[in-house]
Amino acid sequence: MIASILKLNRNDCKALKLEDVYSVHRIVYSLFPKITSKSQRDFIFADKGGNVQSRQILILSKRPPLSPEYGEIESKEVPKKFLNYDQYGFEVTLNPVTRNGTSKSATPVRGVENIRNWFLSRSASYGFNADPESLQVCRVGVISFDKQKNGAKYEHTHNTATFIGKLQVVDRDLFVKSFNDGIGRAKGFGFGLLQLVPLKNN
Repeated sequence: MIASILKLNRNDCKALKLEDVYSVHRIVYSLFPKITSKSQRDFIFADKGGNVQSRQILILSKRPPLSPEYGEIESKEVPKKFLNYDQYGFEVTLNPVTRNGTSKSATPVRGVENIRNWFLSRSASYGFNADPESLQVCRVGVISFDKQKNGAKYEHTHNTATFIGKLQVVDRDLFVKSFNDGIGRAKGFGFGLLQLVPLKNN
C-alpha cells in the first residue's frame, strides 16, 4: 500500500474550485484514472482540511497516484511491519447509518451517545476492539453537495462523525483488510480511512 499526502496552497484551492466534498472527491479521483471501464476504486482518502492558506488530503492507495496539476504530493510505501502491532491510536471519519434488513435503505444514527454505541458495536467486524474509555466522538454533523447526473442535479447528504481513540487488534487479517480497503460506507467521499499510530504493548 502507498500512503500519500496532497498539499494544496491557497492558489491551488482557488484554481481547483475546492468548495465542497464533491470537489475533493473529484480532485482525488483525477489522480487515479480507471485502468478499464470495469475497474474498481483502489484508493481511499481523508480530507484533513486546513485554513485559508492551505489544505491537506491523506490518501491510501494500491498504486501510485499521478502527479497533480496543482499542489504537491508526497508518497511512500507503507512498511509491512506497520500493521503487525497489537495496539494503535486511531482516527477515522465515518458515515453512521443503520440498514433496514428488508429494503436495505440507510437510516442515519442520531445523537452522540447512539453514534458512540454504534461504532463500538461494529468495531469487532473491522478486526479490532475500540477502547470505550479512550473513545472520543467529535465533528458530528451532516455534509451535503450537489452532483450532476444525466443533465439533472441531485443533492447528496451524508451523516458524519469522527472517532478518535485506542484500539486492540483481535483479527489480524480482517484488520489489515480494513486498513487497506477502508471501513463503513461512502468511502468514495472521504469516509473510512483508518489513520493509525502504533502503540507499544503494555
